[in-house]
Amino acid sequence: MKPMNEGHLAILRRHMVEVVAIHTDLASDEIGKATLDERVMEAMRKVPRHLFVPAPLAPYAYQDMPLPIGFDKTISQPFIVGLMTDLLSPQPHETVLEVGTGLGYQTAILAELSGQVWSIEIVEEFAGDAGVLLHHLGYTNVEIRDGDGSRGWREHAPFDKILVTAAAERPPPALLDQLKPGGRLVMPIGPEGMQRLTIIDKDEAGQTEARDLIPVRFSRLETIT
Repeated sequence: MKPMNEGHLAILRRHMVEVVAIHTDLASDEIGKATLDERVMEAMRKVPRHLFVPAPLAPYAYQDMPLPIGFDKTISQPFIVGLMTDLLSPQPHETVLEVGTGLGYQTAILAELSGQVWSIEIVEEFAGDAGVLLHHLGYTNVEIRDGDGSRGWREHAPFDKILVTAAAERPPPALLDQLKPGGRLVMPIGPEGMQRLTIIDKDEAGQTEARDLIPVRFSRLETIT
């Protein structure tokens, strides 16, 4: 069988987004909406997810499921990527901090929708590979470094939005400190087996309010002591 070409992959990518739309509608009671922002859906139609997984897994890149990417990490299920991005609601004028670059798929989605993305990845190999790929794809509004994402990136704070793609029992204090008043943080919160996707909003007085949505399963947020 001959390999898939770009036309085949584009069809699969559109189909992936259609499946995400169905999943969103089915989960509407839990997430409070039946559709995701069209800007998010368009970004997912555009970004070539098959380039952000190990080459042997490229044929499976557009199925609505997580995939292993090495170092006991995964690329998140497309529905979860779309939902977290929609809940974060990044805008073209905003600066976003991402904690957990992986191989850069979520980073690319954020770069499509926001003004600047600062992304931190604890696995040095991932940070390097993601940086090369995102540069190759023309994303000039992304900067990546390896390190402990729980500490944020103070040199570029405060951030309008923060997205954390790993779970912790509570939001890291440094990230809340680096979130602008009026900003939003989205991450999975809770112990192993009891995580829930959580939105944390900071008001203009600096007070935070959290609300949780659906149960999720993410790897734990690693820190460096």
